[in-house]
Amino acid sequence: MPAKDLDQIVNLCKRRGFVYPSAEIYGGFRSSYDYGPLGSLMLRNVKESWIRTMVQQRDDTVLIDAAILGPPQVFEASGHLANFSDPLVDCTVCNRRFREDHIEERDCPQGKKGCEFTESRAFNLMFKTTAGPVEGSGADVYMRPETAQGMFVNFANVLQTSRKRPPFGIAQVGKSFRNEITPGNFIFRTREFEQMEMEFFVPPAEGPKWYEYWCQARLDWYVELGIPREMLRIRPHDADELSHYSAGTSDVEFMFPWGWGELEGIAQRTDFDLTQHANASGQKLDFFDQATNERYIPYVIEPAAGANRTMAAFLLAAYDEDVVNEEARTVLRLHPRLAPYKVAVLPLSKKDTLSPLAREIYGKLSQRYMCDYDETQAIGRRYRRQDEIGTPLCVTVDFDSLEDNAVTIRHRDSTEQVRVPIAELLDNVSNILGF
Repeated sequence: MPAKDLDQIVNLCKRRGFVYPSAEIYGGFRSSYDYGPLGSLMLRNVKESWIRTMVQQRDDTVLIDAAILGPPQVFEASGHLANFSDPLVDCTVCNRRFREDHIEERDCPQGKKGCEFTESRAFNLMFKTTAGPVEGSGADVYMRPETAQGMFVNFANVLQTSRKRPPFGIAQVGKSFRNEITPGNFIFRTREFEQMEMEFFVPPAEGPKWYEYWCQARLDWYVELGIPREMLRIRPHDADELSHYSAGTSDVEFMFPWGWGELEGIAQRTDFDLTQHANASGQKLDFFDQATNERYIPYVIEPAAGANRTMAAFLLAAYDEDVVNEEARTVLRLHPRLAPYKVAVLPLSKKDTLSPLAREIYGKLSQRYMCDYDETQAIGRRYRRQDEIGTPLCVTVDFDSLEDNAVTIRHRDSTEQVRVPIAELLDNVSNILGF
């Protein structure tokens, strides 16, 4: 049973070290979170799983890492300075500000009863700062609201150095910043977040075909990593929802405890961005196809996912409560590629007689996998702890291991236990995990 209440995940994340409120000792900083020992590992696993699928397993996509700060010219050409805004209203009763299209009763102390809202006005979401050593004399710069523009302005560089030709993709994973009016729902909507984006450049006539391809491919990715199909849907945008650059967009949505919410948008950006940057910079951002003797500005299909909210969805979908040996347990049934630890090595006793062998086994396994080592408390409590943080396998070293050179592998989901020789342990773990 996936989690039905967001508090189930929020409490687990705080208790087990997935996510902490940022600057908590100073009262916290709204809508900002720090990722703890387990959360930082899981978030990295989400991003690496995306890179594995979108870059490593494809021969038509390359990875870049562009700068976070950018000059105004980039975002003026992209349309963000003029168009990247949300409708803002003020409540004259509770003196709070809201995004007009997201107002909910729980957001307002008055429950919207007796509230009076001002006329809506556009609120630009860009974060602006200055670059330079002297206060007040630096140049204006912006923190990127999406990773996309770094891929567009580097289109010619990548085209030349990678020797790719359309259809091909430029992928990027990194931080973005948006001055959201109403951030909330834990790590779902924050002002600082990480994106996993790809700009897939195609001949103009092939745009619709690739748009349909990427909508299905991106939906499949979430299913393959463990989210039940019934908790996902593809929702095409209505005309009044489309961004200024989009000729058509669909969202991959997840059924969160509060309702359907976006995990990823797949947008048909046409040739908008390359044309805008070519006109603004005076540089050519087109492609000459020698096979057809044709020069054109490629169209772009953009799958853009939020890493943080994707991690939240995987946690919610993996959360389960069951009973083992007449004892209730909480278990995260995470896909092995997403689990913070793949294996936990657990000596049955803290006695010195078992520790050297257990440490040796940990050392060998940790050469390939992120592992945990735990020798405190009773073995049953340690199993429960690993179940709750999603560790797929536990390797138990007992006193018989000193005689038969074998250990016990325990499976998280079934709690089945299998005895295997230490010499074959790595191969067994690899076969079970699938990598």
